[in-house]
Amino acid sequence: MKSLYWRITLAFTLVLLFVGFAYILITTHASKTYFLETTQKLNASVAEYLVKEAPPFENGEVCEESMSVIMHSMMAVNPGIEVFLLDSIAEILSYVVLDSKVKLKRVDLDPIHKFLDSGGIAFVLGDDPRTGNYQTIFSATEVREDGKLLGYIYITLLSEKYEEISAGLLGDYWLKLTLESFLITLIVSLLIGLALTALLTKNLRHIVKTVNRFKDGDMHARVPELNTNSELKVMAATFNQMADNILHHMDELKKVDSLRRELIANVSHDLRNPLAVINGYVETLMIKGNNISEEEKNKYLQIINNSTEKLTKLVADLFELSKLESGQMQLKTEPFRIQELLYDACMKYELLAKAKNIDLKAEISPSLPVVEADLYLMDRVIQNLIDNAVKYAPENGLITLTAYFCNRTHKVCVSIKNSGNGIPQKDLDLLFDRYYMVDKDQKRIEGAGLGLAIVKKILEIHDSDIKVLSDSATFTEFVFELDPKATVV
Repeated sequence: MKSLYWRITLAFTLVLLFVGFAYILITTHASKTYFLETTQKLNASVAEYLVKEAPPFENGEVCEESMSVIMHSMMAVNPGIEVFLLDSIAEILSYVVLDSKVKLKRVDLDPIHKFLDSGGIAFVLGDDPRTGNYQTIFSATEVREDGKLLGYIYITLLSEKYEEISAGLLGDYWLKLTLESFLITLIVSLLIGLALTALLTKNLRHIVKTVNRFKDGDMHARVPELNTNSELKVMAATFNQMADNILHHMDELKKVDSLRRELIANVSHDLRNPLAVINGYVETLMIKGNNISEEEKNKYLQIINNSTEKLTKLVADLFELSKLESGQMQLKTEPFRIQELLYDACMKYELLAKAKNIDLKAEISPSLPVVEADLYLMDRVIQNLIDNAVKYAPENGLITLTAYFCNRTHKVCVSIKNSGNGIPQKDLDLLFDRYYMVDKDQKRIEGAGLGLAIVKKILEIHDSDIKVLSDSATFTEFVFELDPKATVV
């Protein structure tokens, strides 16, 4: 009974039973009313006929002889009728009734007046003197003598015996109607209802079955396309989309988990290296004590300091990347000239470039529009890209910083290009994954591998993107664009 199909079937059956019984009651009532109205109209003139045949009053008094004639006439015309002689205020003076006791002494005049005013056409129920609390059909007429109203002839058209027979037959009628027509109709309607319910819930059962398969671990279970325009088609499409999204997110989580494992492995490696160096040289200083020359001591301390700086930079990069990825980094945008930021970066890396005999050139348009971004973060982007270029450019190489306004995109375009062996095409799409580093000749390139990942994340929160171009042989170029500051009119 937990199944929607059986619940709908039960509800349909109950509604069908209710409608069936209501139909029987309405039909029975309508049939009875039809019979009563027909009988009353058919016998509307009976009272008038009896008065003509046997006037019930003689000199203003009840004529017993006439009442006897009325009784014999009644038996001849219709033994089911009962005759009552009323005075002018509807009190019962005399009556002709078979095997019944009369309980009322007076009947209501209003139904008699309505009947007479309509000429016997209106369907009117009047008091039944035999019961006192029951109304029945009747025929009535005035009794006048010399133009004076003496009373009324009031004839009930259904005797007590008739009502007893009618009540018994009604029970048989109900039984036959229930067993024959209603029961057959109910069974046929129920079978049709079951078939229609099965047909209407077919698509829903498909959806439920697919959802259960998906719940049980079949992540590729999908609802087939439904040939309907109902809400079930929308539900099926929504479930399929939801399942696709869940599967996509699961794949993403697997990738994230894989990157997490890789990150832990790489962080462990990069933390272990400087820590091992620091630990080794500190132990050396402790072991040698005063037996070490001042020159060796300064050399060891410099190595320890360099390793400490690497360790500090690695931790800072990890912290910054974590804040960027979690959305905790709040942008503090302001208008500034990007060319000034580029010139400052060139000056910072000029000495480092000269140490490798690298020519650092700046080809920056002086008429660039003002951009609006986070100055600190954009400085970090440019420094990371230049630092990366200096690291991978060969000795006597070339690094070119270019900035210009792109008429096609209506944005400020910044390019940082370095000469060198370039990057294999297969590695270009993976270059910005954190801790991904290209190995040259199977040798691990020194560095934490977080710089480009930080660059990409910073540009993403600025609604920008970065592209990398390389011919895999002679150069590598990083390009990004920034929106100019909107002009207020």
